[in-house]
Amino acid sequence: MEGAELAGKILFTWLTLVLGLILLPSAFGMSLGISELYMKILVKTLEWATLRIERGAPKESVLKNSASVGIIQRDESPMEKGLSGLRGRDFELSDVFYFSKKGLEAIVEDEVTQRFSSEELVSWNLLTRTNINFQYISLRLTMVWVLGVIVRYCFLLPLRVTLAFIGISLLVIGTTLVGQLPDSSLKNWLSELVHLTCCRICVRALSGTIHYHNKQYRPQKGGICVANHTSPIDVLILTTDGCYAMVGQVHGGLMGIIQRAMVKACPHVWFERSEMKDRHLVTKRLKEHITDKKKLPILIFPEGTCINNTSVMMFKKGSFEIGGTIHPVAIKYNPQFGDPFWNSSKYNMVSYLLRMMTSWAIVCDVWYMPPMTREEGEDAVQFANRVKSAIARQGGLTELPWDGGLKRAKVKDTFKEEQQKNYSKMIVGNGALNLESD
Repeated sequence: MEGAELAGKILFTWLTLVLGLILLPSAFGMSLGISELYMKILVKTLEWATLRIERGAPKESVLKNSASVGIIQRDESPMEKGLSGLRGRDFELSDVFYFSKKGLEAIVEDEVTQRFSSEELVSWNLLTRTNINFQYISLRLTMVWVLGVIVRYCFLLPLRVTLAFIGISLLVIGTTLVGQLPDSSLKNWLSELVHLTCCRICVRALSGTIHYHNKQYRPQKGGICVANHTSPIDVLILTTDGCYAMVGQVHGGLMGIIQRAMVKACPHVWFERSEMKDRHLVTKRLKEHITDKKKLPILIFPEGTCINNTSVMMFKKGSFEIGGTIHPVAIKYNPQFGDPFWNSSKYNMVSYLLRMMTSWAIVCDVWYMPPMTREEGEDAVQFANRVKSAIARQGGLTELPWDGGLKRAKVKDTFKEEQQKNYSKMIVGNGALNLESD
């Protein structure tokens, strides 16, 4: 009996501290300075660890830094220039060397596949999962690592699980209750309040530190917000500063429960990418949305999949075909405090969240950018590429032309055929020139 009373007192004290020091301030968008103090201590600790590692293993550190920029140096010149030094006027057997070189480059260091694995770190951040080639450096550094494990798993993890459980439960219950109300301005206001409050609690559950830039360019109602995509928590990051109507892939499990609850209170659009009728429905809903300037801005991730925070891949043209104003947003995470990339083919949602909650923190920058509209004579693909380039420049990300769908699918035959056509044009063009000279 005494043991049960003691456990009850401990649980009551724990929930009281969580409620008073973290939950209520985060719900109102306030901070008591605890997170800021934690981040200062964390930054100092990681800086000290970096110096100890560099002092203990300088050669390995240099090699690691040099390897992080790439194994090979690529020649990005077009095919015509690459073959000009190897071939004569007509087909030459030596052309094989050019294609063999390109093929070996792709095998050794594929531009696409590496975007779907965790970003390499310049220095170890005292997380076991980011130090594959771990080696003993010093007793002091090892003791700090052990202390970090105890802090992350014995204190931060229970605290974050408590906050996440409260935030997700309030979101599911709140949106379900609000969804029972008839459509009105009151329902819209309550829906925004529930989304905003619960997302702030969930971000605090990840020790999130977000720096918003250029707030005067925040997406406006009736517009379409497009952003690069690294993780499902991108939604939390953006919704902490404003509410959106979301468009995205239907998920199962925990994510599916949250999606089904949210759509009751707000006109989110969830679809199956494989269903053509769902794709038509999305286009129709987007066109209807931009005509009503009172509706929340729609949030879309045009890449269609999560990329590892180093690059921006091809934007699907669908959201750029319907017209309206596009509000670009660039999101860039700091991987030194925790890797936010979700490899959905390797981790389910619960496993991913557990990894996030046992990281040090989630630190990121969000840049709101000036609104963009489709220019005269510009098609949807060109407009999408222009927006993608702007986001890549602002976020300091590498711009790639490849489709993020290559994460799970094979290269489309059209890509191969395009290279074959370019080569055949060179042969036919040179042949025509030779006939004229004869």
